[in-house]
Amino acid sequence: MLRPERMSKVSVAGSKGVMPTVIERIHELNLVHLSDYDGSWQGFDNGNPIEGADDASEKLVTVRALESSLELSEDDTAPGTIDDDWEARLERIRTRINELDDRRGELREQLRDVEERIDRVAPFAELGIDLDLLGGYESVDVLVGEGSVSDVEAALDSADEIRAYETFTGGDVVAVVAEPTEDADTDALVDDALVGIEFARHPVPETEQSPEDYVAELEAERDEIEGELDEIDAELADIKAKEGSFLLRVEEELTIEVQRAEAPLRFATSDRAFIAEGWIPADEYERFVEGLRDAVGDSVEIEQLEIADYEEHEHGAEAHTGSGGDDGDGNGGEPSADSETEQPAQRKAATDGGTRQSGQGKGAVTMDEEPPVILNNLTPAKPFELLVKMVSQPKYSELDPTLLIFLTYPFAFGFMIGDIGYGILYMLMGWGAWKIFDSDAGKAVGTIGIWAGAFTILFGWLYDDIFGIHMSDVGLGFIPLAGTLDKGLQATDWAIFWIIFSIAFGLIHLNAGLILGFINELGHSVKAAVYERLSWILAMNGLFVWIFSLHMVEQKPDFIVGTTEEAVLYDFMGFAGLPEIVGIIGLVAFFAGSALVAVGEGIAGIFEIPAWAFGHVLSYLRMVAVLLAKGGMAFAVNLLVFGAYETPEGYTYFNYPGFGITEISGYEYAELTPEFVGLVHAGDGPLVSAIAIVGAVLVFVFGHILVLLLGITAAGIQMLRLEYVEFFQKFYQGGGEEYDPFGHEDREEATSTSAQPQAD
Repeated sequence: MLRPERMSKVSVAGSKGVMPTVIERIHELNLVHLSDYDGSWQGFDNGNPIEGADDASEKLVTVRALESSLELSEDDTAPGTIDDDWEARLERIRTRINELDDRRGELREQLRDVEERIDRVAPFAELGIDLDLLGGYESVDVLVGEGSVSDVEAALDSADEIRAYETFTGGDVVAVVAEPTEDADTDALVDDALVGIEFARHPVPETEQSPEDYVAELEAERDEIEGELDEIDAELADIKAKEGSFLLRVEEELTIEVQRAEAPLRFATSDRAFIAEGWIPADEYERFVEGLRDAVGDSVEIEQLEIADYEEHEHGAEAHTGSGGDDGDGNGGEPSADSETEQPAQRKAATDGGTRQSGQGKGAVTMDEEPPVILNNLTPAKPFELLVKMVSQPKYSELDPTLLIFLTYPFAFGFMIGDIGYGILYMLMGWGAWKIFDSDAGKAVGTIGIWAGAFTILFGWLYDDIFGIHMSDVGLGFIPLAGTLDKGLQATDWAIFWIIFSIAFGLIHLNAGLILGFINELGHSVKAAVYERLSWILAMNGLFVWIFSLHMVEQKPDFIVGTTEEAVLYDFMGFAGLPEIVGIIGLVAFFAGSALVAVGEGIAGIFEIPAWAFGHVLSYLRMVAVLLAKGGMAFAVNLLVFGAYETPEGYTYFNYPGFGITEISGYEYAELTPEFVGLVHAGDGPLVSAIAIVGAVLVFVFGHILVLLLGITAAGIQMLRLEYVEFFQKFYQGGGEEYDPFGHEDREEATSTSAQPQAD
């Protein structure tokens, strides 16, 4: 669970005559994460694509372009079939879609032109002046536009070259007819006069029709174009319905063909031989061998070069013959062109059948890289892999934190919100996301929401809260364990207890991260594990062991340790504190850890001690802050709706003798004066009471929706921060490569797989 699936490096070598068959079978097996040959071996180059690759790629581009034109998605179609004449059928579809697409482009261009002309003539329709009256004059200048009439007239009055003018208005449109003086130039006369004011000029359309008739003609032309566009869209929709499944099936087959044809680009090849390497899950090796043997028999040599250890993965760059020495031809381990056909046998002899652990034996792994990663988690934890991959894919050599996130994230979320009503809604939101989204990520988000909602319900049950109201207040106090815990809004002891609980949770969480980091470092350096991880384990735990001990108890806050009334742990659990000697040992551990930090990290590490040993733990107090804040917001909403009433026991939410609810504990606020009756009782008379009740319902619904949504941003994001910043910082690097086998998943199989409730 904490480790990815163990991976095995395999090699396949043979003559180029069987290479197409080998590629086809490897693709069908969908097991091998191919390694890329780097061109470093003498006599071997990267292979060339198989004949027909260019043609298949060209057809694939065509099919995808057609799918884009049809806006085709897998959800719109059922699995299709391919006949022998599929190329002719594809060409007919391509020709027709291109014709329709070209015609649609022309019509859209015409439509834009018509709409622009309508927009240009619309202002003239507001004027109510025939268009032929707005142009063709030699002795006067005419201009139409939009602007302030007063500004236009003021500018014209001040123009020396204008003898007289007249303005006509209609809506925001202004038409100006101006007569120049004898010595003035009529060209751009009004334009020059209006420089400096805001005035948007409209060119006069060239037509003898009235504006109304011209607009009507253009609108008829627009309707005709839109009708033709609708016909084209309908024909494309018909093609989509009839040929969509066929196109998707062709795309699938061409994708497979292109993948197979381009596979040799990743192989090491010579004139007569090829060598391919890649990674497979170690427990799939036998199936891999059987699959190849069924296809090509003994025509290829198959080796399991190594089963990768989980420590830092390092290989030597030795020759592919596997011995690291002479290959029998005097070439120092580098295969020559003359010995190509003998290499499979030589390599087999060199590795003695070849199954080994990394770093053992004499066989060589020549295409050197980190093994790809297949996360190996319990089914309920798989959706939480998304939260890990949001940071980075784990390396093969490091521990996977998915299981720990699964154990901590929904638990902490539920603790911070703790309300049955909100929990039910969170579960419904998660279920909705799981149903709506088809992607693995979308379904993972939905499943995480369901888990978070379930723990919110669990803690809400223990807190005795449903939308901020105690279940015991509405006649449900008989439910077992309900009210076992208290959020601490009015009970100070509970609030202090949750502070200590959050610190304890933080210590457990951070220790888990440091231990994982210690294990990761131990795999390649004991010194690094001690100085970089064990040092902080000693320092942090030693400090808090001392804090919760009876050593120097007089100098510590009363609520942490002791037997006084303020000592919450003693009051709740009978725990007065760790023995004094344990505290002294903890203090020694703290100083020992600090010394290791100073030795391993120098002066910079010393300055980090307050943050790592103390500050990071206190970061978990944000859990208490969210708990009290969200509980307080829910209480405030209910207070506005139901009000508060004074009882012999103190102030309470609401008192409804008519419903048999006469004694309600609620949240007591003795300092609340005067009492607030709440919106449900704020009305005076039938009409005002009805309005007040409607207002109370709206405040209750939208107020709790607000608390619900803020709960996602507060509890969800704050816990993510604790996971990523505090927890991951102790051990996680990431940067691994995800397992991506050479092959193709059938559409029907993928569709059935996507129905699973967890992200694989």
